[in-house]
Amino acid sequence: MDHQDTHDVTHEANRSGRADLEQWAATSPQNFYTSDPHFVSIVEQRSVEARRGALVEELTAFGAACAQHVDGLARENNLHRNLPELDRYSPYGARTERVSHHPTYHSAGEYIYGAGAIAALAEEANLFGALTRFYVSSHNGEAGHNCPLACTAGVVRVLQELGDDALKERFLGRLLDRDYARHYEGAQFLTEVQGGSDVGANATRAVLAEDGTWRIHGEKWFCSNVDADVYLMTARLPDAPEGTRGLGLFLVPRELEVGGVNAFHVRRLKDKLGTRSMASGECDFRGARAYHMGEVGEGFKHMMELVINTSRLYNAVGCAGLARRAYVDARRYAAHRRAFGRPVLEFPLVQETLSNVRVDVELMTSGTFYLVQTQDRMDAGEGTDADVGFMRLAINLNKSFTAKRARWAITEGIEVLGGNGAIESFSVLPRLLRDSIVFENWEGTHNTLLSQCLRDMHRYGVHDAYLARCEELIEGTAREAELTTALSRCRARIDGVLSAPQASASLALRPLADTLCATMYASVRARELETFGLGDEARREAELALDHFISRHVLPEEPTYDATYLERIATLSS
Repeated sequence: MDHQDTHDVTHEANRSGRADLEQWAATSPQNFYTSDPHFVSIVEQRSVEARRGALVEELTAFGAACAQHVDGLARENNLHRNLPELDRYSPYGARTERVSHHPTYHSAGEYIYGAGAIAALAEEANLFGALTRFYVSSHNGEAGHNCPLACTAGVVRVLQELGDDALKERFLGRLLDRDYARHYEGAQFLTEVQGGSDVGANATRAVLAEDGTWRIHGEKWFCSNVDADVYLMTARLPDAPEGTRGLGLFLVPRELEVGGVNAFHVRRLKDKLGTRSMASGECDFRGARAYHMGEVGEGFKHMMELVINTSRLYNAVGCAGLARRAYVDARRYAAHRRAFGRPVLEFPLVQETLSNVRVDVELMTSGTFYLVQTQDRMDAGEGTDADVGFMRLAINLNKSFTAKRARWAITEGIEVLGGNGAIESFSVLPRLLRDSIVFENWEGTHNTLLSQCLRDMHRYGVHDAYLARCEELIEGTAREAELTTALSRCRARIDGVLSAPQASASLALRPLADTLCATMYASVRARELETFGLGDEARREAELALDHFISRHVLPEEPTYDATYLERIATLSS
């Protein structure tokens, strides 16, 4: 073979490989909603009937916009040269404390807010409507706007529950506005440099002014969405006790009614690992005008119930969206990438990887939206004491589990892409991985969540309501026997944890927490298989998926790599 022939053969091999990659890119979903049959069934079965038609219509349009437009905007906005920059002064020297964003940031925001991602909260007890949109939006990672959505939702809920008529009139309508040019955004500033998750160590002070409003003095260390229009923050009340009992909850506007910027200063923006299109910073408050929200002495309680728990649900839904995108891109890549003369999707190791990711994503999506539906029922005044106990434990277990599984799912997706998976310009997966690590720290690290779970189990016995809810879910289902066994094992392990010395109890809870969460997911999915009315093929795959999940997370067993197992992973990855 002469040099020309060698060159031609090499060129043809390169052309064929590049064509496979181009075909992979060309087959990207054109709609993140309609291409996700599992999520479609959740929306159809769990949404409020009176809102369902409009919601499906909006999600269908938004799913197309996220896949066809927001995806590209988020990619460009996250390039190093396009990241946010602090711009503290106007061209004429007036203090603005503003952040400058690339035009792609605002273009993405027009789609996201225009789809009703926050406006849905104007309807009573409609976190489901807001969070289904958030799930679709999260297929593009944090994208600069998804953290602000969670923050804004918290501000909306506080104003709806605790705000007086004047504050609602001033802020609520703009926060709920779909028009990106008019809308307001919210933020929550809790973290201080000396405290981190120990909010009770906060030292920022509030002083009552003669006009009945308050003035905030101090600094906040991690202020996400620092260019928001309205801030919620904690500050210590005068003569208040130490710890969280001495904290008040305050609403701080960016701009004063008389004009000009409130008395705060942005020190600098954080150079973060992930969520880089969204501006986080450090702030000094030097007598900023503020409004106390709710009863004195209940500030931390209101912050937890209305803001932090809401954000933890947002976080979990966002993680499910990130993980789903990783699965979709990896699955398509495996179908088009060839090795040793055939698509890598035909190799059992790849099939198992994809099956594991698919099943975990589907189960955590089902479990999380069950929690969202439960929260809406409670917000509508239809909740029970059992709901309160169940949700107090479930929200924290769920936040931790979804965050870990999202990071894991994305790294598994990168594994399928091989070396290409590490290239920022090749796919969105490196960005999603960086975002997922930040998601793990938002609204409580795993250790913080575990500590809260242990305290709540000791003080309030929340595990009883949690296990009872799982028992209700599985009653009469085809999985009742095996999941009853799993719940019995969980109860025995909980008894061991609660009787152990405090230091070792927290360590013993760590592996149990994941099992508890996975068992709740399996219980939810078992009930869904009885009530969702799936077609024959969809039901068969759902049964296989539940088998796979239970054997990996609920009643762990070493797989038997026989024909049945091979058929299962081939089906689940097909």
